[in-house]
Amino acid sequence: MAVVIAALLPVFLLIVLGVILKRSLMRLDAQWHGLERLTYFVLFPMLLIQTLVKADLTKVPVAGVGGALFLSALAMSLICLALRPALARLGIDGPAFSSIFQGATRWQTYVALSVAANLFGNLGLALASVAMVAIIPLVNVLSVAVLAHYASPHKQSAREIAMTVLRNPLIWACIVGLLVNLTHLPLPRIWHEVADALGRSSLAIGLLVTGAGLHLEGLFRPSLGAAIGVAFKLVLMPALALLLALWFGLSGPGLAIVAICAAVPTAPSAYVMARQMGGDAPLLAQIITLQTILAAVTMPIVIAMAA
Repeated sequence: MAVVIAALLPVFLLIVLGVILKRSLMRLDAQWHGLERLTYFVLFPMLLIQTLVKADLTKVPVAGVGGALFLSALAMSLICLALRPALARLGIDGPAFSSIFQGATRWQTYVALSVAANLFGNLGLALASVAMVAIIPLVNVLSVAVLAHYASPHKQSAREIAMTVLRNPLIWACIVGLLVNLTHLPLPRIWHEVADALGRSSLAIGLLVTGAGLHLEGLFRPSLGAAIGVAFKLVLMPALALLLALWFGLSGPGLAIVAICAAVPTAPSAYVMARQMGGDAPLLAQIITLQTILAAVTMPIVIAMAA
């Protein structure tokens, strides 16, 4: 437990620093928006490409880690959809349901990669990158589809949903990194030097941006929808993922990485998608903030159980 907490502490301290900077030194939203775009479109994709390029995928349980996380995300999505009629009877409308869905299924990649790297180094980054390949396309497709069906005033076609997913730079980064790795394409030294420099900066800046994006208003009066979103993501999702990981026969770092990726809070990018597609953005902001704060308690427990 002490080792897990030591790995998590720098991650959450950077998030707290982001909260402080947003309220003191960097108050303008435009400043953080620029950093967010830089991280999302350049720094973070470069980290993923370089991690996958350098990873020895023959020595990691790719099928087990990817399969457990893919199936857990799919199972969580089906549970949410099955509970939709019951939630509607509790007064949760379509836009609110779409926010609960995103809060239960999406994951904070900056936190996952940071904790994985702190605990297991390059092996942890490689395994977490495999997890991203398994999870990101699925949750993006399902989130857009749920928003389009339950929240958006404009019902998106299958082609529009597909284009939204295909524009995700993280998906392309995973594809490029895997292709270079599997084809053993030689890259010049200057590539590795530039890519390593950009990648090292991505996690710290990403965590600062995460902290700056937290909404602390109404934190002490969570709604029913927020409580459901928190319970689904921080309790039910890790339980599903760990059961599936054990079914796949995972142990050691592979099992721990599944626990890390399943236990992280929801990605702040979900809030942007909710605003753009008619979801209940204030509810999702409350879910993300509560999850991020409570994950400092729940993540060490889940990871220690896996370890």
